[in-house]
Amino acid sequence: MKFFIRLLIIFALIAAMLTLIASGCEQDPEIDDEEATIKVGVVGPMGYVQGDHNWYGAEIAKEEINAAGGIEVGDQAYEIELVRVDTNELHSVDEAISAVERAIEAENVDLMVGGFRTEAVFPMTEIAAENEKIFIICGAASIELTKGRVDQDYDKFKYIFHLSPINTKDIAQLAFVKLMEIADSLREELGIAQPRVAVLMDRLEWADALVAGAEEAIPQAGMEHAGTWRPSATATDISTELAAIQDSDAHIIFTALSGPAAVTYGRQWGELEIPACSFGLSAESQKMEFWEATDGYSNYETSLNTYGKANITAKTMPFMEKFLETAGDTPSHSAATYDALYLYKDAVERAETLEVDAVVESLADTDYEAAMGRVVFSDFHSVTWGPEYVTGVANQWQDGELVCVWPYEWSPVEGVEITYDGVQPYKIPPRVIEYWSE
Repeated sequence: MKFFIRLLIIFALIAAMLTLIASGCEQDPEIDDEEATIKVGVVGPMGYVQGDHNWYGAEIAKEEINAAGGIEVGDQAYEIELVRVDTNELHSVDEAISAVERAIEAENVDLMVGGFRTEAVFPMTEIAAENEKIFIICGAASIELTKGRVDQDYDKFKYIFHLSPINTKDIAQLAFVKLMEIADSLREELGIAQPRVAVLMDRLEWADALVAGAEEAIPQAGMEHAGTWRPSATATDISTELAAIQDSDAHIIFTALSGPAAVTYGRQWGELEIPACSFGLSAESQKMEFWEATDGYSNYETSLNTYGKANITAKTMPFMEKFLETAGDTPSHSAATYDALYLYKDAVERAETLEVDAVVESLADTDYEAAMGRVVFSDFHSVTWGPEYVTGVANQWQDGELVCVWPYEWSPVEGVEITYDGVQPYKIPPRVIEYWSE
């Protein structure tokens, strides 16, 4: 009888162990339930504005989400843990690839956000896709990062999403909206019937499509193409290009500058008193240090951005204020890692699982009011641009203050006018008015 009782106890213990093992196998993959954390790799060139803003945006979102109870999956709440992934991608694609590989293999990250230099983001996202890791791009612009990949080889590239900035095709459309508004201002205020536009853009792959589009569209829009100049993204002297632009009698300089050369340009454009409006894309010009770095010579320079001091949504200004408090700076488009983490949280909680394919499907169905605007992804996982979605903004330096100047009375369709609360009118640089009024 004693032997029989011992046998029953042994069987009961074995059954209990099997139940525990089975329940453990049902946990969501790749997440350690004991730690209850989701590891997010923040991927970017740390020490530069692009990577630093990747980090600050993610850090603010992490603190807010964790303080509010984390990411809920059923009865389990997961906290976010950030992993700093310094890619050095402004200088080395190989180092960027190695950094992402280490993040996956050594740090075992569950999600990646960031990425800036297009030439590096292509192979970085390739590695993420091969390892079935979701990668939300916050920094690189090229439309080809998702179009031609997600839509043509979905099973492989479905893990890649493009959040900020809007893709190069949409950037071109947005840029030309504002470019034509500036041209109209010159026509109305200075009587310049056919403004001449100089194109000054990075000698890098991401800007190729913008250059080609600009050269084709400028004449079609009733303006003249004054010429194209493509300096290095790390140029320390752009005076030769600026002198040639002045000789071309350009009224507007249409820029796309992603690297440190933007600071050189901003200073020399003012120092040389080039009598042309400056407008385009410049990540460097979106940080508070830019004013001091250019000794104030960048006054009236204007650039597109994802965020501005305006009420794009109810979440925009609280984020702007928190970013300024945390980073001592205003957020560039790379800071969209903030919105990326909230999008991931929203997708996971709608999917009610951390299983990666289910989260991908949920992310693809996103319709979410973020700090940057209403986020809806296209069929190739690129954020949708337009008056009902993410519009982007344009910011202009006005006497030491970075002012949001677009959209201001924007009429994308008849009967519709868009101006966010806080947006102020664009100003033509006084020296341009003085020079072309003579």
